[in-house]
Amino acid sequence: MSALVTFENLTKRYSTGAAVDDLSFELAEGQVCGLLGPNGAGKTTAIRVLLGLARPTSGSTTLLGVSPGAPGFGNAVRKVGTLIEGPALFVRATARQNMQIEADSLGLNRSRAKIDDLLELVGLKDRAYTPCGSFSLGMKQRLGLAISLMGDPRLVVLDEPTNGLDPGGIVEIRQLIEKLPERGTTVLVSSHLLAEIQLMCDRAAILQRGKLIADGTISDLINGGGRAGYSVRVDPSLVEQAAATLGRVGLDSVPGDAGGLDVTGEIGNGKEISQPLAQAGIYVWELTPAKADLEQAFLRLTDESDRAKKVRMEPVSPVSADPVKEAVNAV
Repeated sequence: MSALVTFENLTKRYSTGAAVDDLSFELAEGQVCGLLGPNGAGKTTAIRVLLGLARPTSGSTTLLGVSPGAPGFGNAVRKVGTLIEGPALFVRATARQNMQIEADSLGLNRSRAKIDDLLELVGLKDRAYTPCGSFSLGMKQRLGLAISLMGDPRLVVLDEPTNGLDPGGIVEIRQLIEKLPERGTTVLVSSHLLAEIQLMCDRAAILQRGKLIADGTISDLINGGGRAGYSVRVDPSLVEQAAATLGRVGLDSVPGDAGGLDVTGEIGNGKEISQPLAQAGIYVWELTPAKADLEQAFLRLTDESDRAKKVRMEPVSPVSADPVKEAVNAV
């Protein structure tokens, strides 16, 4: 599969610091890829640079094989659908009229049947003649997604498409996104909602404070390179001693439900937990595999990143540095 999107050592700095810091990853055709991280992680900035809306401080990006500012970038952008920070709709115009306005602005000759097909895809065909001012937030997001598909794009870039939606609206948008590869459309979707990324995406790139800390398929990220998870219950008076015992054999543990411990590390069938505890005179009351999910993986990865950063930042000797100049602002 060819890469539709590349980020290569991308850095974007402002006067307050780096919004994106040495970001490198690729998005292959036919995937739904999540750009995951908390608010302020650099997701929107990375997307703005990718679309040519901001200039990088250093590094580069390509969109459909073309870099921003290079000949042909305008044509590449026209093959990309976007929904960034909510759709820009004419509230007095109907859903159909908003679709036609988008088609005209792109120089597309879109038939009534084409518009009907897209409105049906997003579940708005029966509201085609309703002014958008009366739409709920979820309906507006669905119409925005339909508009982003007007040009039959090879790639759709969605920035927090479920932001502000109720649970029903979130499910609707997720189900629509999942269908897009069947129509030949690759998807890059940014979000801070871990559960939604896990459900809708094939893979994810996880950002923390502008840096890429993990990139891979959802299953690989959850599995964590073979680090399994277990929930263990022991005598409540021995929980702290159990945690210390497991720590000495290289297993991480945190307080879990019902006074137990959630344990992660290189664990096979669980004997790596029960054996050292028994040798320390701590007998396991209950040992069950923990249900792995992206939230647990995210917390583990961000914690590991923080610990690594803390080690790197240990002072060795005082140094001086010139202040970093602010890069050219978004165009």
